[in-house]
Amino acid sequence: MSYPFQAIEKKWQHYWQERKVFEATATDKPKFYCLEMFPYPSGKIHMGHVRNYTIADVCSRYKWMQGFEVLHPMGFDAFGQPAENAAIKNKTKPDTWTRKCIEWMRAELKKMGFSYDWSREISTCDSSYYRWNQWIFLKMLERGLAYKKASLVNWCPACATTLANEEVIDGGCWRCKSKVAQKELEQWYLKITAYKERLLDDLDQLALWPERVIAMQRNWIGKSEGVKIYFLLKERNERIPVFTTRADTIFGATYIVLAPEHPLVKGIIKGKPQEKVALRFIDKVAKESNAVRTAADVKKEGVFTGSFAINPVNNEEVPIWIADYVLMEYGTGAIMAVPTHDQRDFLFAKAHNLPMRIVIQQPGSGIRNPQELTEAYEGDGTQINSGHFDGLTNQEAKKKIAA
Repeated sequence: MSYPFQAIEKKWQHYWQERKVFEATATDKPKFYCLEMFPYPSGKIHMGHVRNYTIADVCSRYKWMQGFEVLHPMGFDAFGQPAENAAIKNKTKPDTWTRKCIEWMRAELKKMGFSYDWSREISTCDSSYYRWNQWIFLKMLERGLAYKKASLVNWCPACATTLANEEVIDGGCWRCKSKVAQKELEQWYLKITAYKERLLDDLDQLALWPERVIAMQRNWIGKSEGVKIYFLLKERNERIPVFTTRADTIFGATYIVLAPEHPLVKGIIKGKPQEKVALRFIDKVAKESNAVRTAADVKKEGVFTGSFAINPVNNEEVPIWIADYVLMEYGTGAIMAVPTHDQRDFLFAKAHNLPMRIVIQQPGSGIRNPQELTEAYEGDGTQINSGHFDGLTNQEAKKKIAA
């Protein structure tokens, strides 16, 4: 006995459409909103769409059967380079190609029988939609929350577009697998950090979210309270601004680390014996995403630049390194490394046999020799090896040093 799926599916899809079964209405039922990432309409749907949208459809139908009023919309993320590239490939205009793809994809998604409320369909290329994007942008611009600056981005030369860190996989573009490069572009930014307190507070409401995802959100919000300290380059009259949240540990800064993309790097390695090795390392890191570079379970790598800086509090010469775990997007793209009081710096110093100095005495601990440490001590304590700040609590010292 065969299953006449074409007739059965057609019958029930017609039934759902006629009775508007999946259209959400204002009722007293508990509400459930299910939103998947809208597809790029640059072609027809593929098995990746089917898989992801099936998962959301199962979730929506489950809540529907539980008695919820379910809002499950669908739309098309129709602006951007993928649509433009597809139009060029098919020798037509982006608008013409995109509209045609939307028609194909809508028909295919309807045939899949997903429980979408098609009455709420949107396309981001429709002026009725993007006028509100423009309105929001102009409001942010009026209030100083939108600004332009040049910064390094992940660039796919084949797609001719920027990529998010999560879209760079093993150094390649998630879409076309082409090698991704770091490229400096001037672009618009939104000052989301102006809302960091509210954003961080609201994370506490996400009780059912995985802690791993919440931690990622906290890192992206990037709340840091600290000071900028300047280290003088030994060989030239230039200063390296370093952002730190731990001014109390500056006497323990035994080396400086720059992001490989830092504008000073190519100048301070030029003509040095380390230049070729450093350039190879810079090229290698350029293929890696920031997510990989900062992952806790990935070994941190770096090279010595051959140059030195002067620690401003004790006039000590400290070597300047470049390392993958320092990002140009965070702070100033330079850190003062304090291996005894920062675990990443500790592991890096151990791996490269770099000097260490304890400057905060852990309560109840008699350890003063850094070679006895098995890990960095990142807590509070009493200042030692810190000049006239010795004997103060590190919190007192932090305020005085930063003043």
